[in-house]
Amino acid sequence: MTNSTTTNHKEALVAETDIPATPKDACIFLSDYAAWLLGCGATCIRIEKNVKRMADRWNMTSEMTILPSHIHMTVWNDDRSHSYSNIVRLHHTGISFDINTQLSKLSWAIADRKIGFTEARRNFEAIVQTRPANPWMVWILASLANMAFCRLFGGDFIAMAIVLIGTLAGYKLKQVMLEDGQDVRFVFFCCAFFSSVIGAAGYVFDLSDTPEIALGTSVLYLIPGIPYINSVSDLLDGHYISSFSRFMNAMVLTACLSAGLCGGLLLMNIKWL
Repeated sequence: MTNSTTTNHKEALVAETDIPATPKDACIFLSDYAAWLLGCGATCIRIEKNVKRMADRWNMTSEMTILPSHIHMTVWNDDRSHSYSNIVRLHHTGISFDINTQLSKLSWAIADRKIGFTEARRNFEAIVQTRPANPWMVWILASLANMAFCRLFGGDFIAMAIVLIGTLAGYKLKQVMLEDGQDVRFVFFCCAFFSSVIGAAGYVFDLSDTPEIALGTSVLYLIPGIPYINSVSDLLDGHYISSFSRFMNAMVLTACLSAGLCGGLLLMNIKWL
């Protein structure tokens, strides 16, 4: 018991004294941290709060401008006699709740004096190397979720089966094309086209009593919901440039989705009345 208490006291003491030596060290760390948070889908207000709590812990002042593709960070020491500025391009990692959560926990660990600057940098490097969730599990769960949407909107069991098959095929195509480095807008178009063609099976083969539900929900897995939500959050927080950028990116993806859906309808000669 005594040894454990002594160890904890030593760790707390190290965390208390291990802080960035200069504003430059803090600025480089914080700007890279913010760029990763922005890239993995965090809102601007979360980025600001996380960065501020770490800078406060180090007795420094930070000012940050969040742009659509860059982070502009300036850090001053406690008496504002020295400062350092850094501009970092955001890391396009794709939306990752895992990295987002771990980075937020890291900021609290620093603010609560549980870890020092040296360990924080080591932990940060380990966090950004986090591998994505199992793609097979995501593929299956996304397909089941989209099938559930079909049922939620009133689709019968045959329509649900059609949506499941269409989502399995379309989502797998999405994973393959993104891994191959294809443009995400082209990926959305192709996946929506592919899934809508399969989703039209209820019309073509007269398999379901609710073929319109199967067709309409076959592309729902492509809806960029998180960018839309983040754009509203940024708008309410006053980050108008970031909000507009995220909203327009989501609109472009939605337009590509719609174009793919229309292409599938034209190919299958289906007309909406």
